[in-house]
Amino acid sequence: MAVGVFDLFSIGIGPSSSHTVGPMRAAAVFAEELKSLGKLAEAASLRVDLYGSLAATGHGHGTMTAILLGLEGFHPEQILPEEVEDRLATIAETGTLQLGGAVPLPYGVKDMVLRPLTILPRHTNGMTFTVSDAGGQTLHQATFFSVGGGFIVREGEEDAALQELDESKKVLPLPFRTAAELLEHCRTTSLSISEVMRINEEDSRTEAEICAGLLHIYSVMEGCVEVSLKRVGLLPGGLKVRRRAPDWHERLMKEDKDRDPKYWQEWVNLIALAVNEENASGGRVVTAPTNGAAGIIPAVLYYALHFAPGMDQATQADRDETIVKFLLTAGAIGVLYKEQASISGAEVGCQGEVGSASSMAAAGLAEVMGGTPQQVENAAEIAMEHNLGLTCDPIGGLVQVPCIERNAIAAAKAINAAKMALWGDGTHRVSLDEVIVTMRETGKDMSSKYKETAMGGLAVNVVEC
Repeated sequence: MAVGVFDLFSIGIGPSSSHTVGPMRAAAVFAEELKSLGKLAEAASLRVDLYGSLAATGHGHGTMTAILLGLEGFHPEQILPEEVEDRLATIAETGTLQLGGAVPLPYGVKDMVLRPLTILPRHTNGMTFTVSDAGGQTLHQATFFSVGGGFIVREGEEDAALQELDESKKVLPLPFRTAAELLEHCRTTSLSISEVMRINEEDSRTEAEICAGLLHIYSVMEGCVEVSLKRVGLLPGGLKVRRRAPDWHERLMKEDKDRDPKYWQEWVNLIALAVNEENASGGRVVTAPTNGAAGIIPAVLYYALHFAPGMDQATQADRDETIVKFLLTAGAIGVLYKEQASISGAEVGCQGEVGSASSMAAAGLAEVMGGTPQQVENAAEIAMEHNLGLTCDPIGGLVQVPCIERNAIAAAKAINAAKMALWGDGTHRVSLDEVIVTMRETGKDMSSKYKETAMGGLAVNVVEC
């Protein structure tokens, strides 16, 4: 199917869409296939091989534990944080995995085979699942790639998946793959970018379902912040990173009781930090478009709802309309990155995660603040242009340093990009399409040390303890 807004904004658990959500989804698909083949009851042994970035930084990203949950039949969009804690504690205590939720096998994190220096041809985030019977005969085997944003691709089906994607786009009312095509639709129909995206979404959902779904997405973003603000102490993982969001919130509530506009950046910083601290805790977040960049869009949308001109007089209906329009616009820009380049830090560095999220957020803000399609495209271009070359080098393989602060910085960049675009008339020298291609090529040229391998940058220059 063509990439849609609900593909780019999905509900899952932290800390990583490519290293946690994707592997859990792949493991769950594998377990379901084993069951549908009628071979689950014959399963006697299990082998999981992790390659490249999944093996290099999997421990810090929760890859191994996510795979265990997926093999038990849990899906990232359905499992709750308390279920995660309960099942992982049981597996650790008993040393037994319930394959497909039914067949007990002695298996745990330590049994996974890690191959960090082996990069499979399709993508650095590769994983192979193999289940054998009591006689050692292979019952089922499959290799998957986690390609960013929680998306997975099976080995051998890449071409078929691309063909299906192309075919599905042909039947959309207003198909687009580039910003130029998107702007041309806006020109010929006099529609905004959010309206073009909404019409395409209506190919598979009603308008009411789209609105309800996007409002639910935002409610999960809000819930993520609320939970995060109640947590205190240090983030898990051993880096001894202190949670800042609760203290910052307490201070803001004392200093800014009436949402004084001069405090807008402190509130934006708070929302971004809160979301990403919750993500680092393995909590429930919205992939937007990745987990590592999950705080940017909620933070900029918070700005739109609380500090954009006229929002102090807005009704609930106005607020709901702003949320839907913002997310549809951001989703349209996300489609461009997903289809022309990548949103995977392991493939193109953090420019593909934080950079794309900042670009999406800038576009969303420009649209709800009354920007023309050309100004919206310009906002997205400015935000990405100034994230080009951003590396992915988290310390200890944990989505904490520099990831959490990076979301706050990128949210402010998005707001500034939108404001700059709105002060212009939409004409600009560098197009969004040119910047996206540049991001893709920069990612290809970037050393693997700086693409989520824990072999360069801060990951090696900062002492972990």
